[in-house]
Amino acid sequence: MTETLADEYPEAAPYIQQAVDEHGEDWVLENYYQQLYPLGQLMEMPEKDELPFYDDDENDTMTEEERVEMYQAWAEYRENLRTGTQDAE
Repeated sequence: MTETLADEYPEAAPYIQQAVDEHGEDWVLENYYQQLYPLGQLMEMPEKDELPFYDDDENDTMTEEERVEMYQAWAEYRENLRTGTQDAE
C-alpha cells in the first residue's frame, strides 16, 4: 500500500493490503463493495477510486445511490433467508 493510503486510512490499509496479498489487485477491485467497503461501518474506508491501483480507464465505481440500493437488496435477501419468506415480486 502506498504511504498516502496508510496515512489517510491507518485502520483500513492493513485489511486492503491483506486482500491484495491473498487475492490480487484485480480481485480487490472487482469485490471491493461486497468484501471490503462494508468495513466502513467499523472504520473509515477509502472510496474505490482512491486505491493506488485503481485506473479510471479500466475500472468503474458505483455511485452512493447504487451502493445503497445494493446493500438494501442484500438486507432484504438476508431477512428473507432468516424468516423463510420470499419477495412479493
